[in-house]
Amino acid sequence: MTVTASSASRAAEILSRPVALNGLTVPNRIVMAPMTRMFSPGGVPGEDVRSYYARRAAAGVGLIVTEGTYVGHESAGQSDRVPRFHGEEQLAGWAEVAEAVHAAGGTIVPQLWHIGMVREQGDPPYADAPAVGPSGIRVDGTEGTGKAMTRRDLDDVIGAFAEAAAAAERIGFDGVELHGAHGYLLDQFLWAGTNRRTDAYGGDPVARTKFAAEIVAAVRETVSADFPVLFRYSQWKQEAYDARLAETPEELEAILTPLAAAGVDAFHASTRRYWIPEFEGSDLNLAGWTKKLTGKPTITVGSVGLDGDFIRGFMGEGAPVQGIDNLLDRLERDEFDLVAVGRALLQDPEWAAKVLADRFEELKPYDAAALKTLS
Repeated sequence: MTVTASSASRAAEILSRPVALNGLTVPNRIVMAPMTRMFSPGGVPGEDVRSYYARRAAAGVGLIVTEGTYVGHESAGQSDRVPRFHGEEQLAGWAEVAEAVHAAGGTIVPQLWHIGMVREQGDPPYADAPAVGPSGIRVDGTEGTGKAMTRRDLDDVIGAFAEAAAAAERIGFDGVELHGAHGYLLDQFLWAGTNRRTDAYGGDPVARTKFAAEIVAAVRETVSADFPVLFRYSQWKQEAYDARLAETPEELEAILTPLAAAGVDAFHASTRRYWIPEFEGSDLNLAGWTKKLTGKPTITVGSVGLDGDFIRGFMGEGAPVQGIDNLLDRLERDEFDLVAVGRALLQDPEWAAKVLADRFEELKPYDAAALKTLS
């Protein structure tokens, strides 16, 4: 799809509007989506990570959501090259990242992450730690080598998220995002396919939301009242793209309402293509429904600026530039509030600057080789 003159003339006006997320004013509507990069040996973000994020802030990205960072629980991760959000050296590295982004004029939140049953025992950074989840079941329905979480496990993970959030505020970040999407731990509780508990944390949608809501509440109690808490969620999972948390708006409302009540300030609704309607009878996407049901600010995401979803990128496929008229239409009617950009920003650190300055003709198609570097 080509970029039209109308989108070029409208983009700066619509995307340049500031937006408030609790006590944070984001200078425009462009968000850098969280993308795992695995360039932090020992879980420590270094100068290359600082420059990577600062370049995009300097080029006009209003809010950066970092790649997923492991919270301080031994079962949280599966790589020694994914950054961690605990430990003296790791947090010192992150403090420098936040400082660099602020110096470049941007705002930044870390994405706090626990992968749950995705973990394989023996993986770093803590090889002996077992995979844990609501019922010891993976997204594909197998049991693997993990275990169902005990009450102590639940408390430990809740505490790990709260401690990471407190650290984020202490070292200068502008908020936090809790990763509740894509088949990882929080999502494993939200989804009936992986949550088969018979206690207070399993059963109907409200009960399945209890664990995530307790994490939100613990984070909310740990940070200042005006410190933004974002929550990312999705219908799809890494191993089940057709999975759905909710088949109807009513089911979705049952999940989102406890999270909003617990203290979520904004929802990041992860879809593979932002233009796809979420439920029959309406053209609202997942972020649009989320805003309608909760009244909270929402972030949309999914193949923004590109023709083709990101899954193909992991298979080595590129994607041509796509116009954003439809996106601007939706923003203009306040279907959602912010737009997260992934691969287009991965390919081109100047993407936001070009869009905000009507330089659409300079936008670059996505090349999957961009995954191999931290440019």
